[in-house]
Amino acid sequence: MLNQKVLDEIVTKVNELLAQSPVKDVEKNLRVMLSGMFTRLDLVTREEFEVQQEVVKRTREKLTALEARIAELENPTKSDSLDTPAETVDDLSETE
Repeated sequence: MLNQKVLDEIVTKVNELLAQSPVKDVEKNLRVMLSGMFTRLDLVTREEFEVQQEVVKRTREKLTALEARIAELENPTKSDSLDTPAETVDDLSETE
């Protein structure tokens, strides 16, 4: 996921910090540096991911229902043909 250039940059900066600073300063600088790098990676929080996952799940369910409905409308069954009247108005007027 991380490319080699980013990893090399992290290693270089950590090595520079260790050579110049006491441990507390290293920790502080490392946190700032990593925070900046994560910001550049355009990451999302777990909560945002889970919300989008739920939206996609509901969308998939609606799509499946719509596909089934379309298939039902495109392929009428025999019971649908029984609902239509056997005689039309013209047929009734001819018999009288």
